[in-house]
Amino acid sequence: MGEAQKTPPRRKGWRRDEIIAAAAECFMRHGYQATTVDDVAGALNCTKGRIYHHYASKTDLFFDVHREGMERLFAALAPAMEVEGDGLTVLEAMCLAHAGAMLEHHTFEHVVAQGVHMHRFDGATPEHRATVRALIDSRDRFEGHFKQAIRRAIDDGSLREVDVAVTAKVILGALQWTLYWYRPARGDTAAARAALARKLVDPLIEGLRPRRRAESEPDPRS
Repeated sequence: MGEAQKTPPRRKGWRRDEIIAAAAECFMRHGYQATTVDDVAGALNCTKGRIYHHYASKTDLFFDVHREGMERLFAALAPAMEVEGDGLTVLEAMCLAHAGAMLEHHTFEHVVAQGVHMHRFDGATPEHRATVRALIDSRDRFEGHFKQAIRRAIDDGSLREVDVAVTAKVILGALQWTLYWYRPARGDTAAARAALARKLVDPLIEGLRPRRRAESEPDPRS
């Protein structure tokens, strides 16, 4: 029997996951407007035809990267929402999960932020507005999980009385700000990202704990 024929190595740019990873990097570096399909093809060392085999346009590719970014956020958040403990413990776990995902998947989350910006300033064309609205609805659902966690923590007394909607936006906004300054260092590890996530989350959680009353301060419940 002759030697079995070897399968030739697969060229880069063949798979969808490779395309959206390269596109996320290009969109992060250059922004949606300045990025071209040629840029993505060049990053993959493949032809534009490989990109157009999967996507009809740059905008469709952008939307798919945005969807992937949101899916990664939801996937990170899901186990944190099941953590045992009081409301503030769960909220803290959710914040750590979200911070960790922002650091690990920062290229994709840059695209999510660009998509929100596109919606906020009505930058989508009429034919794409429905898709942008669906993506923003996904972001709103994500924020809704944090609102529910904050409300639960207030109700069980582990978090002081705060404005739920504003607090959720403050938490998410503070963690999202990492997009503007964080870049992975050479040799960056999961442990290093987890340590940074803890530094980001601790001030937020500590600021939400119930405040201790001074001995001379009357108890409002009396």
